[in-house]
Amino acid sequence: MKKTFLLLSALFLIIASCKKDNSAAAQAAADDTAIKAYIAANNITAIKDPSGLYYQILTDGSGANPTVKSTVDVNYTGKLLNGSVFAPTANLSSPLSGLIQGWQIGIPYAKAGGRILLIIPSALGYGSSSPGASIPANSVLVFTIDLLSFSN
Repeated sequence: MKKTFLLLSALFLIIASCKKDNSAAAQAAADDTAIKAYIAANNITAIKDPSGLYYQILTDGSGANPTVKSTVDVNYTGKLLNGSVFAPTANLSSPLSGLIQGWQIGIPYAKAGGRILLIIPSALGYGSSSPGASIPANSVLVFTIDLLSFSN
C-alpha cells in the first residue's frame, strides 16, 4: 500500500511539473509574439539575447561595460507594452545583482553615458506575480535606461 501511494505521489508530481513547464513555455511564446508585434509597430531595431530579452542601444556610451557585480547609477522610465507608464523617470543607484533578471542581463550591454532600451519578457521581470497594481502578472516590461555611471 505504501509503495502504491509513493508511486502515485511521484507520478502526480511529475505530471504537475510538466504542466508548469508547458505553462512557462506557453507564456514565453506569448511574450515573444507580443514583443515582436510591439517592435514592428514601433519600428524598433532590437537584438534578441539568448535569454529572450530584446535590447537596442539608443545612445553609445564610452568605456567598459558594467557586470552583474557592478553597482549602477541610472535614470529610467518603465512602461508596459500597451504604453501605460508604471515608473515615470526615476533615478536609481543599486547593485545590479539585486535588480530584476532582465536588468541583470540587459544593462551590461550598455556603457557609461549610454542609453539602452530593454524589452523584457515576463519571466525575466516579475513572472506570474504582480509587484503592484500598475504591473499585472505576466507583464512584458519596456525600460528606457540611461546608464549614468557604475562601479565594480
